[in-house]
Amino acid sequence: MILISHRGNIDGPNTDKENKPSYISAAINRGYDCEVDFWFVNDKFILGHDEPQYEIPFEFITTYYRKLWIHCKNYEALSKLLEIDRGGVYFNYFWHDTDDVIITSQGYMWSNIGVEIKNSIAVLPEINKDNIEGRLGVCSDYIINYE
Repeated sequence: MILISHRGNIDGPNTDKENKPSYISAAINRGYDCEVDFWFVNDKFILGHDEPQYEIPFEFITTYYRKLWIHCKNYEALSKLLEIDRGGVYFNYFWHDTDDVIITSQGYMWSNIGVEIKNSIAVLPEINKDNIEGRLGVCSDYIINYE
């Protein structure tokens, strides 16, 4: 099963650190993949959930690309990643809002909170006590509980 830290969280939400590059790096160094909220604004790569917060060099993405699940938060971010890596050869990225399920650039089904679909990534299953049987992976604020 693929274990994905939600915004760098491992054992519960931490809104002061979520999407912070050092927090993401720490989760990856513990062996987890990471879902990150990604913006492209004024020709800059930026992480942050509700708004762009942490500017990152492109090298951050290229260093960790095998472990990142890049949630594009604005059209410019999606457009830039399509320009750089059409078809998701290197980067695994996606855009979604309220869709039940989307397909990432690398062909994974990413299901929304509360949507139970086999062979998909379960997002925050702890919220609705979703069944994760038959899932490819879990993205959670409490990812340590799924080891």
